[in-house]
Formats: sequence, structure tokens, C-alpha cells
Amino acid sequence: MTPGDISFLIIAIAILALVLFIGYFLVQLSATLNSVTQDVKLIAHDADDLLINTNDLLKDVNGKMITLDPVFQAAGDLGTSVSELNASAQKIKEKAGKKKSGLGSNLGTAVTTASMLFNLKNKNKQKGTKGDKK
Repeated sequence: MTPGDISFLIIAIAILALVLFIGYFLVQLSATLNSVTQDVKLIAHDADDLLINTNDLLKDVNGKMITLDPVFQAAGDLGTSVSELNASAQKIKEKAGKKKSGLGSNLGTAVTTASMLFNLKNKNKQKGTKGDKK
């Protein structure tokens, strides 16, 4: 064997080793890609289920919100009515305070007395409620 034949044999063995290494690498890469593909399919399926459940939940919440809207509207209207009633009572009280005698004075005294009685009733009611909880 000449030195050229030996060098040719070494190059052939090196190329064969390189081809085998590249083949092994490609087989491993293919297996990894198959595993990743299966995982992505599983995640996509789970995501679809999650989106379906989320849409159902959102429809349910929207339906309940539509049901509750009138309740909140009524509560807002009640608050407005109470504010208007309070403002009217304040105006009557102010008018009663300006007039020292006659019906206006008596009306102001009546409003003040009614307000005090109402507050006293609420305090007694709260005390009774606290006693029931014990």
C-alpha cells in the first residue's frame, strides 16, 4: 500500500463516520419532532376545549348581567329618590327656620322631631339586631 492509498482509506473512513453521525443525528431529530408534534396537537385540543368552556361561561355571565341590570337601575333610582326627598326635607327645614312663627315654624319643628324619632327608632332597631346575633 502506498501512502496515497492509506490517505484515501483514512478519508473514506472519516467520510463514512461523518455520514453515520449525520444519519444518527437526523433519526434523533425526527423522533424529537414527532414528539413535539404530538404535544402541540394535545395542547391545541386542550386549548379548543378551554375556549369552548370559556365561551359558555361568558354567555352565562352575560345572561346573568342582563338579568341584574334592572336591579341596579332600580337601586340607582331609589338612591336618586332618597336624595331628592332629603333635599326637599332640607328646604322645608330651611324655610321653617326663616319663619319664626305660624305654620312654617310648626312644620319645621315637626320635621325636626320626626327626624329625631326616626333616628331613635333606627338606633333601637340596631341595638335589637345586635342582641339577636349574640
